[in-house]
Amino acid sequence: MTQSPHFIRPPRLHSGSRVAALSLSSGFVTEVMGRYRAGVRQVAETFGWEIVPAPNALRGPEFLYSNPQARADDLHWALQNPDIHAMVGIIGGDDSVRLLPFLDLNLIRSHPKALLGFSDATITLTQFLRAGVMAYHGPALLTDLAENGGMHPFVVDGVRRALVDEPRPFELSPAPEWTAGGPDWADESLQEVRRPFQPGDGWVWLQGEMPAEGHLMGGCLEVLDMLNGTPGWPSPDLWRGAVLALETSEDVPPPAQVGYWLRNYAAQGILAGAAGLMLARPRGYTPEMREDLYGWVRRVLAEAGRTDLPVVANVDFGHTSPQLTLPLGALARLDPAAGRVTVTP
Repeated sequence: MTQSPHFIRPPRLHSGSRVAALSLSSGFVTEVMGRYRAGVRQVAETFGWEIVPAPNALRGPEFLYSNPQARADDLHWALQNPDIHAMVGIIGGDDSVRLLPFLDLNLIRSHPKALLGFSDATITLTQFLRAGVMAYHGPALLTDLAENGGMHPFVVDGVRRALVDEPRPFELSPAPEWTAGGPDWADESLQEVRRPFQPGDGWVWLQGEMPAEGHLMGGCLEVLDMLNGTPGWPSPDLWRGAVLALETSEDVPPPAQVGYWLRNYAAQGILAGAAGLMLARPRGYTPEMREDLYGWVRRVLAEAGRTDLPVVANVDFGHTSPQLTLPLGALARLDPAAGRVTVTP
C-alpha cells in the first residue's frame, strides 16, 4: 500500500471562533449584500462563529478583478492575524489561478488554519495541500451557508464533522434530498422561502471490488484544468496514493470532455497511482448524459489499466445542494462491497 503524505490538520473551530470571509475570485458579493448578511447571520446562529470580512473582500468586482494580489493579501492577512481562526470563501468565480504568483506557501504552512470553499477556490485549496496543510472542500458563504430558510441539516452535519467535532472517523452518506436550482439572490424577500428539493437518488458504484484507502485530493475539474501545467500543479508525489474527489460546475462540460481530462490524468500517471475515485453529482446533466459520463469514466480507466480502481459516483459535493464538506488531505476509505465511504480527518 502506498504511504500517503502527511498533512497538518488545522485547529478545530468552536463557538466564538472568528472566521475571515474572503473574495478569492469574484467580487460579486457586493451585488447581493442581503445574501451575504443572511450567511453571516446563519453562521453565527448555527455555529457561533463571527464572520469578519477581509480588508478587500467587499471592494467590488472591478477592484478585485484588477487586483489579484489584493485577494492573495487578504488570505495572508487572515493567516497571520491571531484574532482570525479560519477562513471561508464568499463565492467562486473563474480566475483564482491569477493568485498563484502572489501566494506564499511557507506562510500557509507556518500558520495552518482551515480554509472552506469550493468551485474556483479549488486553486487555493490545492495550494494548501502543496503547503502540507489540510483544506476543506465545502460550502461557500453565499451558497449553502446562506441557504434560504436556514442551513440544511445535511450541510450543518458535514461542516461540524469536518471543522468542529473532535477528529474521528466518520462515514459519508447520500443526501436525503437535493437541488441544483435556486431563487434570485438579489431578492431579499425570498430569503425565508425554502427551495424545492427532490428526493435523493443515492450513489452509484461504477467499478471496484476491494476496499482502498488514500488521502483526499481534487475539486472542480474545470478549475483543475486551469491549474494544470502551472507552477501550482501538485507534484507526482502528492498525487500518488490519493482518492480523487472530482466535480463539475454549472458550465456543464460534456461527458466526453470529462473523459478527455481524465485521459490527461492517465497520461500524467495520476490514475495509475490513484487509490480511488469519487465523482460528484454532475450539475445540469440529464439521465442520458450521466450514463454517457459513466461510460467515459469506465473507458478511460480501462485504457489506463485501472479496472480495479474503486469508483463511486453521484456523491453530494461541489455544485449541488446540500453538499458535503470533504477534508482534503484526510484519509478516505472506499469499500465498494459495503457501499461505504469513511473519512478519517
